[in-house]
Amino acid sequence: MDWFNNISPVWQALIATTFTWGITALGALTVCFFKDLNKKVLNTILGFSAGVMIAASFWSLLSPAIDKSVELGYIPWVMPALGFIIGGLFVLFSDKFLDKALKNKGEGKDSVKKSILLVSAITIHNIPEGMAVGVAFGGIASGVPGMTVVGALMLAIGIGIQNFPEGAAVSLPLRSVGYSRFKSFMCGQASAIVEPISAVIGVVLVLTIRSVLPLLLAFAAGAMIAVAARELLPESITEDKNLATIGLLLGFVLMMILDVALG
Repeated sequence: MDWFNNISPVWQALIATTFTWGITALGALTVCFFKDLNKKVLNTILGFSAGVMIAASFWSLLSPAIDKSVELGYIPWVMPALGFIIGGLFVLFSDKFLDKALKNKGEGKDSVKKSILLVSAITIHNIPEGMAVGVAFGGIASGVPGMTVVGALMLAIGIGIQNFPEGAAVSLPLRSVGYSRFKSFMCGQASAIVEPISAVIGVVLVLTIRSVLPLLLAFAAGAMIAVAARELLPESITEDKNLATIGLLLGFVLMMILDVALG
């Protein structure tokens, strides 16, 4: 791990989000082997990912944002609260816009167009996720108290895990409306290409605009919580609430232990 600790935060974020993109590609690759995926397994994975992301939002992003506000001489809660709300609203309004666009196409009226909108929805979700990873690594380089490489990596792992079903959620519907396996796979993996790009943007913002670092950290935390609350948790309980709950608890505790004990 020494080599990783010693490289530029831009490269750290790029490597981490290349991993998250790779997991998306693996999920999209399922179109070559399956027509569908076991719902209970997917729900457990989504619950686990939600647990990791909720824990990471506090220990790796929000708590350091509060500490950084104190260090910069700000009122401790103002910028973290504002950034958190803005991050959550960004995801909420992005979803609202895409939901409205999807409804305008009509139910079953044009399945190809609806599938393209699905790709767009997941792609937009991946923007704040990639930025969250970039902000985490940028915060470490900026010396934010409480931010660690372990925490940033675990955040990336949590995002990567939930990207697997997202990749499948894009490629499988496209295949069902007539796309070839290759085109379905390419569209599925392409939905996460924005993650490395937004991660680099997150790092650059953190390193160049240090005065609003608490805002950026909290923005990433709010986006993560919104994604977990709006997408992961509702989807995770469709088949078995108990499995989803166990997955969430395990994900949260694992992230907490790694961040606190090893950080």
